[in-house]
Amino acid sequence: MNNAELQALKEKYVAAGAASPNDQFADRAKNAEVWDADGKRMIDFAGGIGVLNIGHRHPKIVDAVKAQLDKVMHTCQTVMPYAPYVQLAEKLCKVSPVTGDAAKACMFNAGAEALENAVKIARCATGRHGVICFDGGYHGRTLMTLAMTGKVLPYKHDFGPMPGGVFRAPFPIPYHGITEEDALDALHMLFKTDIPTKDVAAIVVEAVQGEGGFYIAPPSFLQALRKICDDHGIALIVDEVQSGFGRTGKMFAIEHSNVKPDIMTMAKSMADGMPISAVVGNARMMDASGPNSLGGTYSGSPLACASALAVLEVFEEENILEKSVVLGNKLDKRFLQWQDKFKHVDNVRHLGPMAAFELVTDKASRNPEPEMTGALVKKCKEKGLILLNCGLWGNSIRVLMPITIEDDVLEEGLAIMEESLAELEA
Repeated sequence: MNNAELQALKEKYVAAGAASPNDQFADRAKNAEVWDADGKRMIDFAGGIGVLNIGHRHPKIVDAVKAQLDKVMHTCQTVMPYAPYVQLAEKLCKVSPVTGDAAKACMFNAGAEALENAVKIARCATGRHGVICFDGGYHGRTLMTLAMTGKVLPYKHDFGPMPGGVFRAPFPIPYHGITEEDALDALHMLFKTDIPTKDVAAIVVEAVQGEGGFYIAPPSFLQALRKICDDHGIALIVDEVQSGFGRTGKMFAIEHSNVKPDIMTMAKSMADGMPISAVVGNARMMDASGPNSLGGTYSGSPLACASALAVLEVFEEENILEKSVVLGNKLDKRFLQWQDKFKHVDNVRHLGPMAAFELVTDKASRNPEPEMTGALVKKCKEKGLILLNCGLWGNSIRVLMPITIEDDVLEEGLAIMEESLAELEA
């Protein structure tokens, strides 16, 4: 079927809230390239929203899934466990920088499930109920994670009252007038006005905000959160769903700060496209809840676990973290050139290849320019490049191309971005 035929089916049978506005349909893909149902080639700077750090259909991942497919597809690991689940738990515990002398892990299906269960674990381990999150944070689309998500449109404006027990503080973004001191002062005021520290189970934070705009939490801010949690018996939960698995030049973004969380959540590039997520934390907290209190029918499926194990092997064999640093430096250099060249490009930022910039009306006022941002995404799509915007104001351009992208494909995609920016400014 071609794009037009598939689009007709989509309009007739797919719920409007779940339907993509894109009228192209992916037919096949390889590394950083996708071909649609009409055969048009697209360069992928979105990576399935950060899922494909080692590219579409990495051969080692495909082989691992096929091999597992020939053995066991499903038993439900709580009914009859299987080797890939426990082997993956071991690997994740060894690479995750959490507090305590020992770590434990459990698997789920998606990032939102991981966040839901991280909160359950923290509440059980602390005997408290309150959860503190940050403006602009994104933690998922289930009702609990929607309450935690600090952005209304398009996620939570249609769905009525959110679950209680969730409180919010400002995230430090100096470019938009919120200093680290402002954010910490507001957090301490929250303890005075809305919830006492004795009732707070967890503080949940992204070391680099994903959907919120690729804003980087200063190491000193994360260190201050760690101290607050230590002083008051609060669990520090770090959400690495988008920033994990090499996206920032390290396996996890939190490693840039030398802070160890009590609990970490991860998903997306964990299995290079197979649906899986995980919660990893110190063993005392992870073991707090009773038997069969965590998990689900498909949680940590054999195929997804096999894929995630293969991803970790690729990281070692192909020096993915080193490639990530190199890619991040290339992006930063190019984006800074654009900041100098174009009057609407400002606030270039990156941690590894988790890189972004903003489009503004002018650099003096810093007023967001979301219409131009949308136009840039559209123009790039017309020229064969998949690109994403993000942020509270919708005016940040983020890039999530595979770390394994070929140099010539990277340059081709960046050239499309630069050409499109020039046309918009003209």
